[in-house]
Amino acid sequence: MRVVLAYSGGLDTSVAIKWLQEKYDAEVITMTLDIGQLEDLKAIEEKAKALGVYKHYSINAIDEFVERYVARAIKANALYEGKYPLHSALSRPLIAEKLVEVALKEGADAVAHGCTGRGNDQVRIEITVKSLAPHLKIIAPVREWELSRDREIAYAKEKGIPIPIKDKPYSIDQNLWGRSIECGPLDDPYAEPPEDAFEWTVDPSKAPNEPTYVTLTFKNGLPIAINGVEMSLKDIIASLNKIAGQHGVGRVDHIEDRVVGIKSREVYEVPAAICIVEAHKDLEKMTLTKHELAFKSMIDDAWSRLVYEGLWCDPLREDLEAFIDKTQDRVEGEVKLKLYKGSAMVVGRKSPRSLYDCLLYTSPSPRDLSTSRMPSSA
Repeated sequence: MRVVLAYSGGLDTSVAIKWLQEKYDAEVITMTLDIGQLEDLKAIEEKAKALGVYKHYSINAIDEFVERYVARAIKANALYEGKYPLHSALSRPLIAEKLVEVALKEGADAVAHGCTGRGNDQVRIEITVKSLAPHLKIIAPVREWELSRDREIAYAKEKGIPIPIKDKPYSIDQNLWGRSIECGPLDDPYAEPPEDAFEWTVDPSKAPNEPTYVTLTFKNGLPIAINGVEMSLKDIIASLNKIAGQHGVGRVDHIEDRVVGIKSREVYEVPAAICIVEAHKDLEKMTLTKHELAFKSMIDDAWSRLVYEGLWCDPLREDLEAFIDKTQDRVEGEVKLKLYKGSAMVVGRKSPRSLYDCLLYTSPSPRDLSTSRMPSSA
């Protein structure tokens, strides 16, 4: 049996390699996707090979992730339940797609992932895989082996699997569009997130005492420049993550409804996503009619829910995007953001396609009032 495993280099998927080899006598092929998670892919590849995998794939998919997934999320103002910019949800169908591509190329019988039975990712990956290649078997070792953490560590030691040294009690997932932090002290919904949970953003109370102003230029619904300097969407996102993060912008803490029917406490760092979506929504208010805006808010919500629930391959997503893309033809212009102490406030906007007429709000001079014709009394 040949299995392609989505491999992160962490304990769960490292143990999964040995588990698949023993339980299924499988030739395990590992695949790691670079979507901007800031990890050493070469070290991950070396670790996989040291664990005896048949072959390893390291795939740079940052551009594809941004252009095919993040760009669509921006146009749809994608914020699940008004909070979550879907950074992890957007990456899962791409991971599943690459799993299928490698599986078909290598003649594999199955694909595998390291998702648990409590989260959303198992649903997102498995639905996408079955949509693209229904003949492939899907194996979920972490969900199937029912090992406790202690037993998993004992198994790793027995098999000579390196155990990552963790100095923080969190489960982290990140890519270019955002970073999520779960577990440990965050399981208590009343406890304020400890400062050591954050890496991309400074404590807003310790952010600079002077604001920074950033101007985003949009064309066809997507940002194309920062402060007049044109750059790729990928570079805009990376720049904003750094600039806004320095001002404490982008921290999200909320209770979220998962696909599997449970509520979870989610903490995110999404500096660029907050800035771009906020600016994009504001520019739409200036360039779209009130009827388009009202209807598009429903479309955006439907799009976000589809993606969150793992239904990227549902034809409805493309149907919704046909409407969204049409509205974006007029979404162009500049939006000025004020970054200060954790907030990203829109303080100015202009557009050649604006429906706002400032002349309507220009006060007439006293002379104009004195010479205006007043209706005569009967």
